[in-house]
Amino acid sequence: MWTKSYSVVTKEITKEQIWNLFADVNQWPAWDKGVEWTQLEGKFEKGNHFMFQPKAGPKLKIRIVEATENKSFTDFTKFPLAKMYGAHSFEETPEGLRLTTTIKVQGPLGFLWRRLVAQKIVDGLPADMEQQIKTARAL
Repeated sequence: MWTKSYSVVTKEITKEQIWNLFADVNQWPAWDKGVEWTQLEGKFEKGNHFMFQPKAGPKLKIRIVEATENKSFTDFTKFPLAKMYGAHSFEETPEGLRLTTTIKVQGPLGFLWRRLVAQKIVDGLPADMEQQIKTARAL
């Protein structure tokens, strides 16, 4: 199993603002330049799923396996012989709101999907979180 996390602390947004940003899945392409399109039918809640098309990548079905409003959510993507989880948490601290994303890949071909997909996600987290904060601030 391979796991990597990235956190940032900010006083620029609230947990409600960042939750609303993520919960509006169909608007992700407006602020995430690596996303071609997304489609969620229904609510952003545990058990539901959305379709996700990254730029220069295959269309994916991503399942929401945990969702606690204004606190955290975890998504799950199944690859051939591997699974990837993206855990996102929003924690209030005395220093500000701590945003943490943890990417976990497991399975017999986890090493391959880590190189093809997960490492690119992790490498982009600092810039992605900066853009998320900037966009959520306007909500």
